Amino acid sequence: MNLIAVITTVGSIEEARTMATALVERRLAACAQISQIESVYRWKGEIQRDPEFRVLFKTTAARYHEVEEAIRLLHSYELPAIHAFAIEHVYAPYGAWVEENTSRTAG
Repeated sequence: MNLIAVITTVGSIEEARTMATALVERRLAACAQISQIESVYRWKGEIQRDPEFRVLFKTTAARYHEVEEAIRLLHSYELPAIHAFAIEHVYAPYGAWVEENTSRTAG
């Protein structure tokens, strides 16, 4: 299994839900988790502090580029944060579920 978690942040719960639903419907992610956060960052020379929503997608490494493209197309930010990390250890039945639900051939 080569599972990854892909993360992005968005400015509204509506955008987070729309993006999460779209990627799960398209089988690009087996599931998506949305959490409310506060972000502090530098943007165009100014320190910003904003409420945001983090969306974490569970998928496979093989689907990363499609996930990134879908996020970019759905994202409202000029420069969206999109990054992934490998899931090193996973409960095997759960990992199989992620793979099954991100399969291009599943019905």
